[in-house]
Amino acid sequence: MRTIASLVLVALLVASSAVNCVAQVAGSSVIGVTGTELREVATGWSAKKQILGKDVYNPAGEKIGSITDLIVAPNRSVSYAIVGVGGFLGMRKHDVAVPMSQFKEDGGKIVLPGATKEALKAAPEFEYAK
Repeated sequence: MRTIASLVLVALLVASSAVNCVAQVAGSSVIGVTGTELREVATGWSAKKQILGKDVYNPAGEKIGSITDLIVAPNRSVSYAIVGVGGFLGMRKHDVAVPMSQFKEDGGKIVLPGATKEALKAAPEFEYAK
C-alpha cells in the first residue's frame, strides 16, 4: 500500500522545481510552461482527478466520507486532507482535517485505517480561517 501523501509530495516537488528557476528578464519570459514542460505536466499526477471528491473507506470497505480539499502548508507540503462526513447535498456535512500520512491507497481506493464514520463525526470540525 502506497501512501497518498507520498504521491502528493512527488507532485508538489515536480511543481515547485519549475517555480525555483533563474531570474526572469523583462520581455523574455514565457508565461506558463514551455512545450517540453507541458509534456511533463500532462503525464503528471492530478489531485483533482485522483483524490479530490474521492470516497474514503475504512479497512472493512465501508465508505466513511469523501475528500473535499487539500491543505498546502506555507512550506509547500500537503499537510492535511479535508474529509467531509455525513450530510446530504452539502447540508449538515461535518468537515474533518486528517493528516495525509494517515491515508493509504489499496486497490485504487483511499483507505483511512482504523477510522469509522462515527469517529470522524466525533472529531473536531474543520473551519477555514477567515
